Amino acid sequence: MEIIGKLIQILPEVQGESARGPWVRGGFVIETGDDYPRKVAFTAFGEERVAMAKNVPMGSMVQVTFTPESREFNERWYTDLRCSRIQPFVPGQMPAAPAGNYAWNPQPGAAPAAQPQAQPAQQAAPQQPAQGFAQPPVMQPNGEDDLPF
Repeated sequence: MEIIGKLIQILPEVQGESARGPWVRGGFVIETGDDYPRKVAFTAFGEERVAMAKNVPMGSMVQVTFTPESREFNERWYTDLRCSRIQPFVPGQMPAAPAGNYAWNPQPGAAPAAQPQAQPAQQAAPQQPAQGFAQPPVMQPNGEDDLPF
């Protein structure tokens, strides 16, 4: 899922140790630009995702890709929005893919142009309909139409 909003707060980091090794969790809050703006808090789990959130300038418009996740504890349900990517948002433009080191790119449209790829020598033949399906009937004009006007 994706949502667009203005970054308004970076949440504090929490670090710990598990059986698999050390971990870090951070988060941030955005405000949507709807008629009735909503504040939405996201969790960023892991060093790379926490770094993505920390490199975003406060007040920037961002597009957040996330996964909602709920769990039950003592007969109560808790929902967490886990951020998988945060990137700049410019209205009318497709956002750029995040860089490998997750450095903030304030101009998403300034990504390097893609290299042209070689065209295949042969064009693929048009696909025939799957067996078992009949072709629709073709009506031949007979000189007069049956329209009432």
